[in-house]
Amino acid sequence: MGYNFNGWFRRGRGYLNLLSYIKKVMGKFKITLISDTHTKHKQIHHDLPGGGILIHAGDFMNAGYNPMEAIEFFQWYDKIVTYDTKIFIAGNHDRYMQNEPEEVKGLLTGYKTIEYLQDEELALYFDGPNGDMPEENVRIYGSPWQPEFFNWAFNLPRHGEEMKAKWDAIPDNTDILITHGPPFGYLDIPGGQSIRVGCEMLRERVDTIRPKIHVFGNIHGSAGYYFNGHTHFINASVLNERYEYTNLPLTIEWDSITNEIEWI
Repeated sequence: MGYNFNGWFRRGRGYLNLLSYIKKVMGKFKITLISDTHTKHKQIHHDLPGGGILIHAGDFMNAGYNPMEAIEFFQWYDKIVTYDTKIFIAGNHDRYMQNEPEEVKGLLTGYKTIEYLQDEELALYFDGPNGDMPEENVRIYGSPWQPEFFNWAFNLPRHGEEMKAKWDAIPDNTDILITHGPPFGYLDIPGGQSIRVGCEMLRERVDTIRPKIHVFGNIHGSAGYYFNGHTHFINASVLNERYEYTNLPLTIEWDSITNEIEWI
């Protein structure tokens, strides 16, 4: 990690130029949130307004066995030029990402403008050349895991030690948490049902660390927003349960200092 020649704005695994820093005014970010596009990403393209950060919370594939579905998504995401930072995670339909991790890693080296997070952090640093403004930094963590459901990808036994270990790995100082599935109790009821299917262990961790934003998808029928007083919970699924594009991408202006958001 170091400084680029245009200024002192840097990020965890690369560099951004000073223009991106100038666009960040008084701690405010324009963020677009999407999830569960299931190979229909091109349908939403004209509904992406551009901004500072674009986040996709997983399930860009269908069954997840055809690598071309992932490659076409990577190509599309990489070619979007209207966001400074583009981040995505995998979901339970993205089997290719779990089954062929080395192949995926090699492919992703060819796409220079997108960030794939799998149990890792991306930090956007705005703390000045001397690190004297740490409150300006934004830490984003992404993880694809969810409680076991049939034989989908990135599944772990509900209430198991492996699941607990995944959530315990989320840093305490996470500002924006991206998971594919919801925490128990928040936007986690499938359409036409009354049972909650979110992860109880994830809920415990979220209640402990209190990220400012928690974005997820997976449960198409609960797309929407909820604020519990300290965390903005956003189910960003753009498809309904019939896999039709019915929910527009959600775009907010987020004040990273006060944690206030304004819908755009």
